[in-house]
Amino acid sequence: MGYQVTKSDEEWREQLSREEYAVLRKASTERPYTGEYTDTKTVGVYKCRACDTELFRSETKFDSHCGWPSFYAPLAEDRVEYIEDRSMGMKRVEVRCANCGSHLGHVFEGEGYGTPTDQRYCINSISLTLQPAEGTA
Repeated sequence: MGYQVTKSDEEWREQLSREEYAVLRKASTERPYTGEYTDTKTVGVYKCRACDTELFRSETKFDSHCGWPSFYAPLAEDRVEYIEDRSMGMKRVEVRCANCGSHLGHVFEGEGYGTPTDQRYCINSISLTLQPAEGTA
């Protein structure tokens, strides 16, 4: 797919830390309960750490107790793309930033969470940056 933000592998390595590169560009996963946004309640907008695209609003974040930040919907459907992922011996749906192609996490459905969409966007903290709303910290 053609992305608005395209960089060489070398440019991504220069921009991102080793851990960020592993997750965002190589689809690794951070360990559960270690990410900075897992339990964050700050009001604001979550952006792609690689390209700064706004992806999720704090209003859609919920406590799923899975070890990663969870959201029930992206800011807009055109902000993310979905890729079938058959790694790990199962069928999952990978979520990527539609602007730069960076790996964010996975989306799951039908788990019974009391959210408007019954979806859980399980997103790596390291894939995101949080821009707090004005007047909040």
